[in-house]
Amino acid sequence: MGFTEGWPDAPEPLPSPVVDNHCHLDTPIRGGVMIPVDEALDRAAAVGVTRTVQVGCDLEGSRWAVEVARQQPSVVAAVAMHPNDAARSETLEADLAEIDRLAADPVVRAVGETGLDYFRTGPEGRPQQQHSFRAHIEIAKRHDRTLVIHDRDAHDDVLAILDEVGVPDRVVMHCFSGDADFARRCLDRGAHLSFAGTVTFKNAEYLRDALRIAPRDRILVETDAPFLTPMPHRGEPNASFLVPHTVRFMAEVLDTDLAGLCRAIDANTDRAFGGHWPERFASVS
Repeated sequence: MGFTEGWPDAPEPLPSPVVDNHCHLDTPIRGGVMIPVDEALDRAAAVGVTRTVQVGCDLEGSRWAVEVARQQPSVVAAVAMHPNDAARSETLEADLAEIDRLAADPVVRAVGETGLDYFRTGPEGRPQQQHSFRAHIEIAKRHDRTLVIHDRDAHDDVLAILDEVGVPDRVVMHCFSGDADFARRCLDRGAHLSFAGTVTFKNAEYLRDALRIAPRDRILVETDAPFLTPMPHRGEPNASFLVPHTVRFMAEVLDTDLAGLCRAIDANTDRAFGGHWPERFASVS
């Protein structure tokens, strides 16, 4: 099946490039189909999404992220055991040792997504999840990598563990899910707030309140593809080429110039992930 078959039409290209700072190109959709990486990156670049952070959620996915980043100059990798995977693992210490080894690779810019998920993991699994989060924070600090945090229904404990272990130099709150008060608490710790398609949902005014109070130099955008598809395509599989819907919506919420917001997001992502990496295309086609 070709990449365009059965997908929404591509949105109008953005006036200036941005980065999808969190996606899962290795996650199958539509009955097990996985989009060819080249096609996914080409379609994204055509609308102004010229760089990507490929995020691992387990050992297999983290190794895959490293390999793709080695092959694709527009991609960098993030490696980790997702909190729910960590809670289920029977070999967690060995898993963490492998994440530590992978994090040393130059194509790896981040350790994540790690963190806490109290929605899918019950009380019995939380101690192991918290142990994993602490270990990932130490790995990020040891290798000078950005810490990418998954936080679902665990705001207070996420911040408590960050404070306990020590906040790394660069932190990204992936798919930011809190209100304006929690946003301030994250910003006080130096974090960047990454907004996904959820910010476009009708029932997400609390996310829009968080966006409004965020300093312009701390705002990022992501897909979490193939999940969290923005309006007007909610319910369909997500992909990086749909990022323009989210960015345009964010510009409207902020009552700001779209091109200026794109430039800010692009520069913010460079800082958040420890420096610039080459673009796949020199300009938006």
